[in-house]
Amino acid sequence: MDLIRHLRFFVTVAEEGHFGRAAAALDMTQPPLSQGLRRLEQHIGTTLVHRTQRGAVLTTAGAALLPRARLLVDDSERFLAEAERVSRTRGVVRWGATAALPDRNITACAAALRTEPDVTIATEVAATTDLIAAVRSGMCDLAVVEHPALLDGIEAGPVTKVPRWVVVPAGHRSARAERPRFPMLCDLSFATPPRAGNPAGFDATQDILRERGLDVDPTTVPDDRTILAAVAAGRHFGISTAPPGSAPGVAWLTLAPDAIALRVRIVWRPGAEVDRHVAAIDRVLFRERAK
Repeated sequence: MDLIRHLRFFVTVAEEGHFGRAAAALDMTQPPLSQGLRRLEQHIGTTLVHRTQRGAVLTTAGAALLPRARLLVDDSERFLAEAERVSRTRGVVRWGATAALPDRNITACAAALRTEPDVTIATEVAATTDLIAAVRSGMCDLAVVEHPALLDGIEAGPVTKVPRWVVVPAGHRSARAERPRFPMLCDLSFATPPRAGNPAGFDATQDILRERGLDVDPTTVPDDRTILAAVAAGRHFGISTAPPGSAPGVAWLTLAPDAIALRVRIVWRPGAEVDRHVAAIDRVLFRERAK
């Protein structure tokens, strides 16, 4: 018997509580639905639904088995959707980049991957934790993620440093100081992407600031662009890969450039045939690295 099909009958009858409504939801007539459910009950050796004048009522066994039946039906639907996606994406290089990476680096990496005329490049920009999960699941072939990060179960290339600057409101005292220091930023809140995006990287940045005498009050913002907007509004400072002079109302400070540099690395699944793609992106990152 088609187990998944008959489990779908059972789940729909349970959700609708009525054979007629379940048949309509499944776009079929009631007799084959009822017959199919009886076949399922015979197959597993227990009654799942009581047929009453008011509708369908789950038996004790039916109520116990319904959650598992739902999981199987849902998983089959996800399997079919993923199979369809895979069939559509042959000839596609699916790669990701951390949202912390500068736009110029992301576009340069995408261009470097375009090595063959019949290959499509699909780019995803997301948080490091999401990209690692996508690589593990096969949704991404490879990705550029922040370091440090938890990389269990996947391969990783060397760490490359991308330059970052401390950004402050243009009129802030640190912007006017001849020798600015981190403690000067104590009257500003620290605009930063959420810790959930990469807990290890978030904590490392907090430690860097504390070591330099600044115990920060973080304000969560989505990305680098929002950091600059929050800084320009006058009450925040941030750490950004945006080059100096690229945003009005913002001043750039060169403070501990090696310590605050964005550290990134390329990750991929073990056994994935991505060597040439990894090499192409690595060349871009090496070219743009912090000197």
